[in-house]
Amino acid sequence: MNSLRKIIHIDMDAFFAAVEQRDFPEYRNKPIIVGGLPGSRGVVATCSYEARRFGIHSAMPSAHAYRLCPQAIFVKPRFEVYQAVSSLIRKIFADYTEIIEPLSMDEAYLDVSTTSAHQGSATLIAKAIKSDIRQKTELIASAGVSYNKFLAKIASDMDKPDGFYLITPEQGADFVEQLPVSKFHGIGNVTSQKMQALGIHTGKDLKNLPLEVLQQHFGKAGFHYYNICRGIDNRPVNSLRAIKSIGVETTFQQDINCRKEILQHLQDLLENALAKAADKQLTARTLTIKIKYSDFVQITRSKTLPYPLEILSNSLASLEHLLINTEIGYRNVRLLGITLSSLENQEGQSRFQQMDIFSKCY
Repeated sequence: MNSLRKIIHIDMDAFFAAVEQRDFPEYRNKPIIVGGLPGSRGVVATCSYEARRFGIHSAMPSAHAYRLCPQAIFVKPRFEVYQAVSSLIRKIFADYTEIIEPLSMDEAYLDVSTTSAHQGSATLIAKAIKSDIRQKTELIASAGVSYNKFLAKIASDMDKPDGFYLITPEQGADFVEQLPVSKFHGIGNVTSQKMQALGIHTGKDLKNLPLEVLQQHFGKAGFHYYNICRGIDNRPVNSLRAIKSIGVETTFQQDINCRKEILQHLQDLLENALAKAADKQLTARTLTIKIKYSDFVQITRSKTLPYPLEILSNSLASLEHLLINTEIGYRNVRLLGITLSSLENQEGQSRFQQMDIFSKCY
């Protein structure tokens, strides 16, 4: 364990919903759901804290959210607005450190171990960042500070919204011992249930098991669990994470089967994806379409070109080619998606690894 590291995790509170409440005063202090509309097959992208009181959460089907809170206000996502706000927040981060690892539009890790601002105090830097974000965006962020990424991430969730929480090197091991494994970042419901079936309910229970036993039950992840239950996480904040793919998709309120209409939707999705790539100064050579039929059977078709995709030249022909070996026009379709990969920056240097950017359109 390297106690000299100073890691901050910043997480925007109910980001999409907060932007909507900022931009539309009539939404403030009301349950706001950003995502699919109530009568659609869409899902909740995020929701305001007023909506969360009704048990609504991200990824919940919109129809279910409506049943829980019929008075909620459903709004379609405005991803271009969220991206612009996210870019401004990234600029605030850059005022304090160059070592920034974005996880999504609304959260990031920052390594401030060698930063001289605020006398090198990670606590003061985190509070300054929260203040800058509120002043420049009118939005609220929560911050977690610790000596590694695992604990910084957990810390940022402790006192939401508008939270700040510090876990020092002296506190780390004891803090994790008391933490339920269901609260461990990176341990999902399935793994959590498996652990509880083995009698593992807290970090202390996890710590009592030998490494060999953890590896027997959890494979390669066993070594990671062995470390984090002791407050150890040596993963660096990786500011060089590259983008692996960029994707968009849409779920239709009613199934469609007109080939011409489907092609138009795919063109619109492709234009959206290419715009996202251009915004990040990237080009793509591999195009993948995803089709989910009304019976939930899903297929994908891909094509890699020797040159970058361009919306006005080769995209239409590529889409039509990918549709040849499908049942478009014969079977009803409930979802369409586009993914761009084999990404390169606009100077031609490959950036094909590690991080996915994916958004849903409703």
